[in-house]
Amino acid sequence: MKLLLKSAVPLALLAAASVGAQDFPGTKPISIVVPFAAGGPTDLVARQLAEALRKPLNGATVVVENAAGAGGTIGANKVAKAPADGHTLLLYHIGIATSPALYRNLPYKTLEDFEYLGMVNEVPMTLIGRPTLPASNYAELAKWLEANKGKINLANAGLGAASHLCGLLFQSALKLEMTTVPYKGTAPAMTDLIGGQVDLMCDQTTNTSSQIEGKKVKAFGVTTRQRLTTPALKHLPTLQEVGLKDFEVNIFHGLYAPKGVPAPVLKKLNDALKVALKDPDFVRRQNELGAVIVNDKRVEPAEHKKFVASEINKWTPVIRAAGVYAD
Repeated sequence: MKLLLKSAVPLALLAAASVGAQDFPGTKPISIVVPFAAGGPTDLVARQLAEALRKPLNGATVVVENAAGAGGTIGANKVAKAPADGHTLLLYHIGIATSPALYRNLPYKTLEDFEYLGMVNEVPMTLIGRPTLPASNYAELAKWLEANKGKINLANAGLGAASHLCGLLFQSALKLEMTTVPYKGTAPAMTDLIGGQVDLMCDQTTNTSSQIEGKKVKAFGVTTRQRLTTPALKHLPTLQEVGLKDFEVNIFHGLYAPKGVPAPVLKKLNDALKVALKDPDFVRRQNELGAVIVNDKRVEPAEHKKFVASEINKWTPVIRAAGVYAD
């Protein structure tokens, strides 16, 4: 009898877990944590994705929660430490792959403390300047940069942000040191750029397209190998075209969950993500922003994790060569 009682407990727990997985997500909301301030490019992707996920998750409430700070690591750590029930997710950009090199005391292990759900999109970047900048194309900008050495301000959204990484590569490509001005998010950086408090910024098309189209900033080039075809950006040359050899930066976004989420729940989330990535409204809105929806094997958890590992290997030497670290 004792043996029967001992074996009955785990069987009951397994049965309960199975029922829970079948009912997921139930009535409890799903929270997508964005580790950056509201109004930025990653926040925009998250809000559009949240809408697209609701239908394949049986009409579940999917909300976006901003947990900004420390270049994205505060929000990422929040998800790493969250209950492993599938109701707390993380939408993170390339920072998930650069943080291991940037932070000496990262509070989580990138490849061990998350369940990888799949890649969402790839986003090119644009080099933009304040509207009063005395240059209308890259050739004129290059002359202005040469004439103003030591006086150029380059904004970014904070240590480890996509705009920070692009700025590092831009300075390296030009062999020109600029005064970097970090902000607590893309929105305040963009506000100051439009207002003329800073000179330049390299940021994602999801955040710059409307500003370029509205002529609130000047645009000088895109960070892709090929020119973009979106209406707001198709007139821009690639930075490779104008002389920055092999200059290419694409910012990816991926979806993650805390380590230990039950496999059936992970499958439901991955299946829902695949459906969301084909949602016509989501695809249209992302395309309008210059983002490219992922439709290859990187939407699978194992392949996305392999891709992130390769990005860690790619960016670590770049960051260490720049001598940029944070505690």
